[in-house]
Amino acid sequence: MTAKAIAIQKEQSQARHLMMALFAAMTLALALVLAQATASDAQSRPATFADLAEQISPSVVNITTSTTVAGRTGPQGIVPEGSPFEDFFNDLDRGPGDGARRSSALGSGFVISADGFIVTNNHVIEGADEILIEFFSGEERPAELIGTDPNTDIAVLKVEADDLPFVVFGDSNGAGSRVGDWVMAMGNPLGQGFSVSAGIVSARNRALSGTYDDYIQTDAAINRGNSGGPLFNMDGEVIGVNTAILSPNGGSIGIGFAMSSAVVSNVVDQLIEFGETRRGWLGVRIQDVTPDMVEAIDGLDVARGAMVTDVPAGPAEDAGILSGDVITIFDGIEIEDTRELVRIVGNSPVGKEVPVEVLREGDTELLTVILGRRETSEAVAFPASTEPDETERESEILGLTLSEITPELTEQFGLSLEEGLVITGIDPESEAASKGLLQGDVVTEANRNTITTLGDLEAQIQAATEAGRKSILLLVRRGGDPRFVALVLEEE
Repeated sequence: MTAKAIAIQKEQSQARHLMMALFAAMTLALALVLAQATASDAQSRPATFADLAEQISPSVVNITTSTTVAGRTGPQGIVPEGSPFEDFFNDLDRGPGDGARRSSALGSGFVISADGFIVTNNHVIEGADEILIEFFSGEERPAELIGTDPNTDIAVLKVEADDLPFVVFGDSNGAGSRVGDWVMAMGNPLGQGFSVSAGIVSARNRALSGTYDDYIQTDAAINRGNSGGPLFNMDGEVIGVNTAILSPNGGSIGIGFAMSSAVVSNVVDQLIEFGETRRGWLGVRIQDVTPDMVEAIDGLDVARGAMVTDVPAGPAEDAGILSGDVITIFDGIEIEDTRELVRIVGNSPVGKEVPVEVLREGDTELLTVILGRRETSEAVAFPASTEPDETERESEILGLTLSEITPELTEQFGLSLEEGLVITGIDPESEAASKGLLQGDVVTEANRNTITTLGDLEAQIQAATEAGRKSILLLVRRGGDPRFVALVLEEE
């Protein structure tokens, strides 16, 4: 073999060794990356909850209440049959007999301050004569009721203390509270004493039946007696108060609900400061904007916002908000639907000046509202007139038989309005019937214009047709409660 051939063979051998070394290095690098990813996954899935449970257990309490109840003639449920709260899980120990007797209830709670403030559910302590707190150490102390809020099912208690271990509220809208994040529930299930269960956040922003509902759904095991206990994130912060379960048999099937700390923390602060809630009040009646209403509302491209159906004397009227306005932004927050607006307004301080953006006849109006207090204002906010109109006419329009208000119709349907058109009949095959309109409903506006006669309605229908609209927006009142309904115009 020549010297040249030997040199070439040597170069080829060196090249092969270099390639093998590079391949080995790449394999090692890939293995390291996979190992790091595996380690990261392992860190996101806790190997144990023991350290967290040990850290926060001293702040969780068992609650036992005692109540004197009158005798009953037969078995009765904890809540009315069919109630949305039927699955709430305070565990009543009811004895037999018809005479007065003592009844006990078991629940859970958690300490939020060293000086002894405790949070639980209102339904755990409602009507109780005596409230006894059992701490993780086994010590028991009597508790005083500071305040309750049935709307969110939250109550605040107080025991005499100055050095209790306590937990703090976390951000239920932040990291650690997302769908899929690990959470841990603690409480006194079925009276068995302190117990821990873990799971994930299954869903967010659930509503059950309350005006201010903002529930976190979790599959962490929750049973009777867990009511009022805390739902923790992995930092040991309370992001919810365990309140309800969905179950066909009364036991946990992995669908539990905890009222979010975003709602609870504000309620608790007010109960501690005032002994009651003081929620912001806008002073309007509203309804969701439905997809079939969008075409009839100038300037709206999708179903969003909260449509104002009535504006009594109050903050909204003072600010210039009108019936038919669509509230799209409140205090800098875009409004998706009525539920969101109600929750945001309720969490706002009384007396706060709030910028409100509304859509009105295709134009955007920026208004400023000074919020009132809901608890003292809402009950007297919607007075109704009682004087009927004595004009009588009747006509069939858009599948509705409509009549101007008469004394006879006022008596027949128990009307309390003096202007508008009474629905006296409905074509069962019509769109109006499918939208839920009923006899006795009163149409008071068409396309945001007041109507008192059939001629007024016919004029609005003609104007909408000439403007090329495919539907007309009617304001319909039932028992004083207003809502907007869009009906498709009949083609000529």
